[in-house]
Amino acid sequence: MRFLLDEDLNPATAEVGRGLGLDVVSVHEIDRRGFSDEEQLRFAMAHGWTFVTRNRDDFLRLTRSLFDLGEYHHGILIVPYSLPNDRPERMARALERWIDRPGDPGPHFVDFLQSEPRTRGKDQ
Repeated sequence: MRFLLDEDLNPATAEVGRGLGLDVVSVHEIDRRGFSDEEQLRFAMAHGWTFVTRNRDDFLRLTRSLFDLGEYHHGILIVPYSLPNDRPERMARALERWIDRPGDPGPHFVDFLQSEPRTRGKDQ
C-alpha cells in the first residue's frame, strides 16, 4: 500500500516510514504544499495512494461528494491528535500497524489510525 501524507503532518514521518519499509511520501517532499484538499485527494487518486491527514471533517465531506459522483479514492486514513506531530516515529509505527491489520479495506475507505496497538482482553 502506498501512502501520501497531507501537509498537516510532520514530513519526517515519511522518512521514518520508509526506514520501516513503508511506501510513503509527504506532500512536503514533492512540492505540493498549498493545494486545496480536493486537489490533494485527486492527486493521490491519480497515483493510487491512500491519503493520510488530520483533516477529518473536510475529507469525510470530500469522500461523500466523490461517492455521489461515482468516483472513488484509494482510501483516507485519519490521524488522531493522540498521535503527536512531533513524534514521527509513533505515526510511522501506527501506519505500519494499520497495514498489518487483518482484512482488506477495499476501495473508497475511511479509517482512523490507532495511537497505540490494540490489545485483547483476557477473555478474547
